[in-house]
Amino acid sequence: MSTPTGGLSILAAAVLQPGFEGSAAPPDWVRRWLGEGLGGVALFARNVRDAEQVSALTAALRAERSDVLVAIDEEAGDVTRFESQVGSSRPGNLALGAIDDPELTERVARDLGADLAAAGITLNYAPVADVNSNPDNPVIGVRAFGADSALVARQTAAWVRGLQAAGVAACAKHFPGHGDTSVDSHIDVPRIGATRDQLDAAELPPFRAAIDAGVQAIMTGHLLVPAIDGEWPATLSRRVLNGLLREELGFQGVVITDGIEMRAVADRYGLEAVAVRALASGVDAICVGGDHADEETARRLRDAIVAAVVNGELPEERLVEAAKRVGQLAAWTTAARADLPAGGGSGPDGSVIGLAAARRAVRLTSTADAVALPLPGPAHVVEFAPPRNIAIGAETPWGLAEPLAALLPGTTSVRLTAEDLPAGERLPSSLLAPAVGRPLVLVVRDLHRHDWMAATVARVLAVRPDAVVVELGVPELVTGRVHLSTYGATRAGARAAAELLAGRS
Repeated sequence: MSTPTGGLSILAAAVLQPGFEGSAAPPDWVRRWLGEGLGGVALFARNVRDAEQVSALTAALRAERSDVLVAIDEEAGDVTRFESQVGSSRPGNLALGAIDDPELTERVARDLGADLAAAGITLNYAPVADVNSNPDNPVIGVRAFGADSALVARQTAAWVRGLQAAGVAACAKHFPGHGDTSVDSHIDVPRIGATRDQLDAAELPPFRAAIDAGVQAIMTGHLLVPAIDGEWPATLSRRVLNGLLREELGFQGVVITDGIEMRAVADRYGLEAVAVRALASGVDAICVGGDHADEETARRLRDAIVAAVVNGELPEERLVEAAKRVGQLAAWTTAARADLPAGGGSGPDGSVIGLAAARRAVRLTSTADAVALPLPGPAHVVEFAPPRNIAIGAETPWGLAEPLAALLPGTTSVRLTAEDLPAGERLPSSLLAPAVGRPLVLVVRDLHRHDWMAATVARVLAVRPDAVVVELGVPELVTGRVHLSTYGATRAGARAAAELLAGRS
């Protein structure tokens, strides 16, 4: 096979899924590239204001190429791009896993899919199929359905079925499993120390379940898995992608990289080398543009792919195969969209089923000497803010103070970081002084992972044992006489917790 260089450029563009700047309209370069073979684009929080605006944006993209894949990273939990301005109206995976009702999970995912499909989005980089077996995992946590492989498998399958029933392609991630890590692949390469038998028992069942459920795409993790390949991260490993995913697990859909600008691979190999090696190893689509959302980056990647085919580093047959799979996925989404009923989506008030699910997820733990709920009046809320999680992003609002104040007018609040708290024993006046004579609510996220937070909460509880602790992260450390867990910092979860505290549920 020998394709002219111009044809190779079209094939190379077909396997790219770049991001871009702006929300009002696609940049000129994206419009031009869609006419030159670009197979898809990825939307990020910067591209989203509201559903109506996204609909106009995707319509403009589709006017240039009717079958363009429009992807988004929307986990419907702490990681939300579609509702990044207000927070997710649906609980995330950990909350759904805590309920463990696959039928409910399928309904929530279908509800999300209806919103995405109505806005013209055809591919969602979700669900997370990782098993969060390491509670100290800095990047997965509430994004996983749980720490039990069988639970995660049945929840993953239900989520895939629900999303795809709404006409949006699902993409299970991060293959072959990012749950048992203590390193964030945005920063460095996590090493999965499991044996092959352990991978088969723990990490792989959710991906098998996703494949059995008909998942259209799988996203690679930038993970070193010595039990399979001790040299190359999964995204760049033929043994992982061809040997394990294709041959052993039998997956025939599209394999997509996690963002290739993540430091786990970009710092070691460079963007161009990552793209070429990933394609040669079995990847079909390259996700880029979280940070490098410009035409120059897209051009560098396209030209590097073409050059690799010309010099023999990347077999032309492999590039043709990748572009064909991307085209098949586009055809699936086009057919799925054609079968959708008119309208759809939750509307401006958000997800009714999402709030119902969030209410079911809230867990109350109390001791015999606990003060009974609801709170007797306006409270003082102290929110402890951990360092930013790169995957979640800084733009999404979170917290309990606002929804609680809406139900208990006069409620006051303060948000503190580690830098706001002194190293000594003295507690800042902003923490306790406003709580004199009123209920005190301490809001934490992953209390067990942040020593400064845990120490401060313990000191406050020693002074105010009646304080209520509300955990918006992984409830690994349950403390206080009254403790609420929402299993995620979503808008829906915060509202559900506020309703319980105020006696309005």
